[in-house]
Amino acid sequence: MRTRSTGNRGGTHEPIRTCIGCRTRTWASDLLRVVAEGGREAVPDPERRISGRGAWLHPDPACLRSAERRRAFPRALRVRGQLDSTTVQAYVEQVAHEQANTGFSRTRQLKEAGRPVMNQP
Repeated sequence: MRTRSTGNRGGTHEPIRTCIGCRTRTWASDLLRVVAEGGREAVPDPERRISGRGAWLHPDPACLRSAERRRAFPRALRVRGQLDSTTVQAYVEQVAHEQANTGFSRTRQLKEAGRPVMNQP
């Protein structure tokens, strides 16, 4: 597992995860964790507190559409059959709406904070 360090020895480490929608590797803090609840529904876990296997997704409608089109949720969460992702869709749309209203994207926030933005041209 690759991590990045934010300090000297004993500093904090942040893991790198892969978005199931666009298959881009990036910092876990930039992704939304999704878990299967009851084996039938995919639910967002923005606090990263729900137990169980998680899948990682950019909170972006395009990545969500790609993940649904490729049937990535059941495969990543190791669940048989289809998962209902309406809760995840509502959450992602809410995040996209909030970003559109503020005019301040996550990538722009990271660049202004001086953090590297992976896989960006």
